[in-house]
Amino acid sequence: MKLLRYGMPGAEKPGALDAQGRIRDLSLLVPDLTPEWLSPERLRALAAIDLEKMPLVGGTPRFGVPISGVRQFVAIGLNYRKHAEESGLPIPTEPVVFTKALTSLSGADDDIVLPEGSEETDWEIELAFMIGTTARKVSRETALDYVAGYCLANDVSERNWQIKRNGQWGKGKSFDTFGPIGPWLVTADEIPDPQMLDMELSVNGAVKQRSNTADMIFSVTEIVSYLSQFMTLLPGDVVITGTPAGVGLGMKPPQFLKKGDVVSLRIDQLGSQTQRVV
Repeated sequence: MKLLRYGMPGAEKPGALDAQGRIRDLSLLVPDLTPEWLSPERLRALAAIDLEKMPLVGGTPRFGVPISGVRQFVAIGLNYRKHAEESGLPIPTEPVVFTKALTSLSGADDDIVLPEGSEETDWEIELAFMIGTTARKVSRETALDYVAGYCLANDVSERNWQIKRNGQWGKGKSFDTFGPIGPWLVTADEIPDPQMLDMELSVNGAVKQRSNTADMIFSVTEIVSYLSQFMTLLPGDVVITGTPAGVGLGMKPPQFLKKGDVVSLRIDQLGSQTQRVV
């Protein structure tokens, strides 16, 4: 099932895509898609809805963040072999973990707002997953049982703040609009193996990143288990899993986003995003 929220910021309604890829309004049955709706029991109830009987949404509405009330926004760095190589850094022996501010979350096609004076804002296509069941010290063998679904993400990054402002990555990752996710959440039953997904990002039509989640150093299974050893993962938590090679910082010379640029990204089965830089 593909779950989504559509409408203007702050006034989004819950919805889902039907078999023809059309948006169906779920607000008659579901007040909003909140973390509570990510439990296995609630997801089964949603899957039982006959979408053909739900109101059809016309036009091309804005997509909001697929789930309201995200509690934690966790990120994994340097998790693709070729990206670690282009960064000139050793392959990590354990996942590199940082967080992004919840206020950086935005809809899939919302504008990316350049921070004042920024000349080093970069793109990063990533696979994201959402937690559906509280995870605490879980094994790798059971880790995927705690994942409600997957979505596309762009880990927008201001490299000056990330690298040159005393080395705390979250500072370069947490500006408003720096966390587009969506357009929808694809429930885990439709993605039996998250390590087989092609991904691509382009800027102004020129492909910058093209890879597959098979290149991840630490799989989704390993990430869930690892994180749960030292922090409790809650329903509604978003985890983004790292970016492949092809970021602007790794190019020679480096290339960064500027006003008017258009960033387009897609991951197999998870949809696409398009953001204009303003």
